[in-house]
Amino acid sequence: MAKAQGVSPATVQRIWDAHGLKPHRVRTFKLSNDPRFTEKLTDVVGLYLNPPEKAIVLCVDEKSQIQALDRTQASLPMKKGRAGTMTHDYKRNGTTTLFAALDVLQGTVVGQCLPRHRHQEFLKFLRTLDREFPGPRELHLIVDNYRTHKHDNVDAWLAKHPRFQLHFIPTSSSWLNLVERWFRELTEKAIRRGVFHSVPELIAAIEAFLAAHNTDPKPFVWTASIDAILAKLGRCKAVLETVH
Repeated sequence: MAKAQGVSPATVQRIWDAHGLKPHRVRTFKLSNDPRFTEKLTDVVGLYLNPPEKAIVLCVDEKSQIQALDRTQASLPMKKGRAGTMTHDYKRNGTTTLFAALDVLQGTVVGQCLPRHRHQEFLKFLRTLDREFPGPRELHLIVDNYRTHKHDNVDAWLAKHPRFQLHFIPTSSSWLNLVERWFRELTEKAIRRGVFHSVPELIAAIEAFLAAHNTDPKPFVWTASIDAILAKLGRCKAVLETVH
């Protein structure tokens, strides 16, 4: 840019600084094209802000294909004047899938690692939730639109267990499911920097993080109103229309 405009790079930098421009930074977004977006949004946010009495609201999702990665060389620990380091290359030792349910009110998480990500595993996890939350209380599960959640066998099981009620978030709206926030903590604190020589080691690390979290759970508090979300969505669509 400096060459094209016949000025020095320092001049370009000063102009960017003066106007708060940071062209090297990029923020991504994706707008949902779900025709029932507002309806589903209202349903899910309503569960967060005004949950049903004598019922439990659970945010349920699967973190699939978690890789057990072993670095090719040992990582160097952090010390004065030097950050901790690790090699960029690694060896894959298999994967696991974590099924998790976040209790919105308590902040506790029920988790189960299973080898695959099919409707059979989802049914197994539903049975686990049935045991973890016994009694007649209704269970409201916030889930995404993955096909395993809508399988005929799943529908048949739900028909026999009417206290389970599924609430589907709009498509391309994973940000609406609070368990995704817990998945981020799991990734940052237990997986990303880990070295796992086998899948059982990876599962043990996940279960240890899960147990530590549940000893002192802190709920994620949803604060955004439906009107605020729809207003932000409207502004985004307006900007896109001017671009096109």
